[in-house]
Amino acid sequence: MSDSTPCPSVLFVCVHNAGRSQMAAAFLTHFAGEKVEVRSAGSVPADTVNPAVVEAMNEVGIDISAETPKILTTEAVQASDVVITMGCGDTCPVLPGKRYLDWQLDDPAGQGVDAVRPIRDEIERRIRTLVNDLTG
Repeated sequence: MSDSTPCPSVLFVCVHNAGRSQMAAAFLTHFAGEKVEVRSAGSVPADTVNPAVVEAMNEVGIDISAETPKILTTEAVQASDVVITMGCGDTCPVLPGKRYLDWQLDDPAGQGVDAVRPIRDEIERRIRTLVNDLTG
């Protein structure tokens, strides 16, 4: 067992990179720490992270207020071992040798914090499973 073993890299993708993918990235960073490299991006990134999403994450002790939506690039996909899409459909480049998962999740865009909480909780549940899978 070597310390030089590269850690797995995960890319979360949704259209605006303002809600679901930001929550998923924050949860994975929170639970896995240095064991997993985490990225998130969007095919059509918004200007800012959804304020209701920031509020919902603050409720569970995770501050994502400083995050900004990022554009999805082929390079980001190439640098990732696992690509998890969240409703972006065909806009995500599919490259050989990558593991792709598609999580069907409600879009929190335009929703209040009450509507975001169940989405947040479902993402947290899936991330806990993913962490076990990746770091086993």
